Amino acid sequence: MFAEHSYAIANSACPNGDRGAEDLGWARMAQQTPLRRVVIDMGSNSFRLVAYDYVPGHWWRRSDEIYDGVRIGAGLLASGSLSAERMERALAVMDVYARFCSASGIPADKVTPVATSAIRDAANGGEFVTRVKELTKLPVRVLSADEEAYYTYLAVVNSTTLSDGAVLDLGGGSLELVRVAGRHALETASWPLGTVRMTEKFFTNDRSTSKQCAALRAHALSELKQARWLEQLGGELVGVGGTVRNLAAAAEHAAGRPAFGVQGYALERDMLGELTEELARHPAGARAEIAGIKPERAGVILAGAVAIGAAMDVAGATELQVTEAGLREGVFFSSYLERGKNGRAGDPPLFADVRKATIWNLASQYQAELAHCEHVADLAGRLWSWLIEVGASPASDVDAAELLWAAGMLHDIGMAIDYDDHHKHSRYLVLAAGLPGFSQREQALIAQAVRYHRKGTPELGELASLCAPGDDRLLTRLAAVLALAEHLDRSRDGTIDVVGVRDHGGSLELELELARSGDEVLARWGAERQADLFRRAFGRELSVA
Repeated sequence: MFAEHSYAIANSACPNGDRGAEDLGWARMAQQTPLRRVVIDMGSNSFRLVAYDYVPGHWWRRSDEIYDGVRIGAGLLASGSLSAERMERALAVMDVYARFCSASGIPADKVTPVATSAIRDAANGGEFVTRVKELTKLPVRVLSADEEAYYTYLAVVNSTTLSDGAVLDLGGGSLELVRVAGRHALETASWPLGTVRMTEKFFTNDRSTSKQCAALRAHALSELKQARWLEQLGGELVGVGGTVRNLAAAAEHAAGRPAFGVQGYALERDMLGELTEELARHPAGARAEIAGIKPERAGVILAGAVAIGAAMDVAGATELQVTEAGLREGVFFSSYLERGKNGRAGDPPLFADVRKATIWNLASQYQAELAHCEHVADLAGRLWSWLIEVGASPASDVDAAELLWAAGMLHDIGMAIDYDDHHKHSRYLVLAAGLPGFSQREQALIAQAVRYHRKGTPELGELASLCAPGDDRLLTRLAAVLALAEHLDRSRDGTIDVVGVRDHGGSLELELELARSGDEVLARWGAERQADLFRRAFGRELSVA
């Protein structure tokens, strides 16, 4: 559906999960001086500048951000035009953004400002864009509804495991849906149901009434039912945008969950309903008193909650998956990733495997010893499989193998902060990164396995509320195997391989092999030091052949 659009694509591809650190040259490339690109999202409710550092084909990260609640779309519903006051405010913000780019040494051709619904729909939107270009000398582009949907789709499919379902993007001016099948966009639909517009139309006073909420809900349902495919969705619904993220943060607070971001959070429909009622009980000026609600969104977030609830009801969705990525990440991915990487020339720029790409991305940013971490992850994976095969672990543990691999790749990233307590630093970095593609339960297990790979008695601690029954025992097994694999490569030279696990009834015996000339004494010593944790995890004694 997006084939008619042409986008600039970089020549290098990201780690897509189909390759490893094949040699030291790859690791050196991952450590080279990063490039920088800026995306400016000129939304109907807010403007946001985001700077990205990246090494083509290896890693990327957000490195700076400036946010301003411009409300460029305020008053558009009544007048059809952008107000003079809001345009002046927006011009001042864009001037600051341009000066930031200049002071940071970022040339204009590495800055991509994109305008969305309000500026696109306003009668004087073209005039405003001309003024911005004259003032800032930046190449502002007004996105069509299809282009806006395309970039949002790229952000979601590259930051979640969405394969079949839909993307919901709620901004200040519009609500857009993209139908997805096999990770490809099939069709899009857009309605003027944005938070600013709906607030101006239905909530004319500081206090809202149940009648106003019901009227907005009826209006949204009537509009959304025009997308016949939404009623037969049958897949995941993933939400994007500041309103979605803010509602998810408030829901986390209400549920008493640990707050380390909303990436991978599942916003349940019942919880959204309770939160909507709570928002409606507060006057607009007091909604920021609700934990998690940002002051700059307090005035428009009730309209957003009602509209999202209506969309979920039409789709029959019991929960909304949340990603922290947004349109600006989609714009960035369109130049960072390689189009057609998955085998067809017309394919959109996608990571082949989001979860593997996420782990490689984080590992590459923080450590030079990728070969050691890859070897530890490999050793841990083989140990995990053999422990299941001999019956020391339950068969269900096969589902956790990828979490163990991720922990193996990330266990030493805290060394970038300091060697002392690096296991704790690694845990912090894992949680702070958000790990796109992983649920919050999975992120918690990876973080805690990393935390206990070095010392301490494994426990879920403050993250227990994110986990499932039995995860405390699963964590102990994950941490024990990761610690064992780490100590088998204590020399960090990759010479030790585990070639088998023998079951001797009350004990398990590791069979080691030297991959090349070396000394197995250090590995044997390291393995023996993990006997206590191994016994706690598997109820067996550990020995080395």
